[in-house]
Amino acid sequence: MSNGSSITEFLLPAFTDTRELQLLHFWLFLGIYLAALLANGLIITAIACHHHLHTPMYFFLLNLSLLDLGSISTTVSKAMANSLWDTRAISYTGCAAQVFFFYFLMSADFSLLAVMSYDRYIAICKPLHYGTLLGSRACVHMAAAAWGSGFLYAVLHTANTFSIPLCKGIDLDQFFCDVPQILKLSCSDTYLREPGLIVVGAYLFFVCFVFIVLSYVQIFRAVLRIPSEQGRHKAFSMCLPHLAVVSLFISTGMFAYLKPPSISFPSLDLVVAVLYSVVPPAVNPLIYSMRNQELKGVVWKLMTRCF
Repeated sequence: MSNGSSITEFLLPAFTDTRELQLLHFWLFLGIYLAALLANGLIITAIACHHHLHTPMYFFLLNLSLLDLGSISTTVSKAMANSLWDTRAISYTGCAAQVFFFYFLMSADFSLLAVMSYDRYIAICKPLHYGTLLGSRACVHMAAAAWGSGFLYAVLHTANTFSIPLCKGIDLDQFFCDVPQILKLSCSDTYLREPGLIVVGAYLFFVCFVFIVLSYVQIFRAVLRIPSEQGRHKAFSMCLPHLAVVSLFISTGMFAYLKPPSISFPSLDLVVAVLYSVVPPAVNPLIYSMRNQELKGVVWKLMTRCF
């Protein structure tokens, strides 16, 4: 029987055995990664360098872009390196680090989306109290709570996952180290080893999900009472990008982790993993910049100045 102390590396699946197709996967991932890096980097730079964007909404958006950059770098960089160098190995320490950072960043991302829904709720339903309820100190505290909850969740997940004895090989069925794939290698009933973790994770995501739903119920009720069509359009323009990002994140994540084992196939799992780990960080900046005219203008000026 082998466990974490005797395993020195894991093997990630090769996308294909054909060298030309491996390089194609490398260039595809590289293109997506560079697009995400450029888009999120432009948003971070625009918000940081323009004083009139130093508002709660853009402060939270800056944090979201930082989380998106970290999450896509955690998964895609190793997959690109393996495709380029025609290898499948990832060290035991590297796998543990990948699990930690992925769950840290994705959990903080989801918590931050809940905070951003609260920001939209205050802006539309209680605009006169916006400056009082969302002062600079309150914004920092809420962002810190999102990052801190993600850190705590990642520590619990990583510690529990890599304390479980593994005896079913070292082959993972995913292009990055994901907890469900590692648990398939366990010698014991893993779900009996981490009941507390399951409760904590379920509670965290359920609270965030309910909070987001309730916030948008109140938002849409308030928007529909706005008498002018222009006012309703402005309110929807503020909320629809955030709602689209939330929907993409939740739908892909829930399908990946809650789908029944009977429809679990390597190719399907790979596509779903790309949808919830690669696509959201790459398209989030596009969604926000398309609907936000103020941010779009600043980003465009920044691009023309650079190029």
